[in-house]
Amino acid sequence: FILYSNYAVLLGMVYNYLPYMVLPVYAALEKLDLRLIEAAADLGATPLQTFFKVTVPLSSRGLIAGSIMVFVPALGDYVTPDLLGGGKTMFIGNLIQNQFLAVRDWAFGCAVSTLLILIVGVAIWIYLKYGEQDTLKA
Repeated sequence: FILYSNYAVLLGMVYNYLPYMVLPVYAALEKLDLRLIEAAADLGATPLQTFFKVTVPLSSRGLIAGSIMVFVPALGDYVTPDLLGGGKTMFIGNLIQNQFLAVRDWAFGCAVSTLLILIVGVAIWIYLKYGEQDTLKA
């Protein structure tokens, strides 16, 4: 009842790419100075305020790195939607594979591939730009 549905594809993608998100976030949280969280509590911040105003900003580099590490391979993934979605779910990777192998429209396949490369390049450029700003603040 779940197989060959959008829910199955979502579940499979989360299962495949969750470690790529967890590891950078864990590394960022491990470096977090616990005295800052204690200081926020001493100053009267609720746990929710401490999380959003102290923990999230200090772990933002790990969150962004994890997002890039998930975003890039998930864009090109075509096996997971094909196997779990039964060919009913179309991702960019499926579209590219379809254009090259089934339809034999190489021009459109190349155009979509180039667009995919540009999207990934812009995402990485934004990450590098944000990382440079973060380094300059320190």
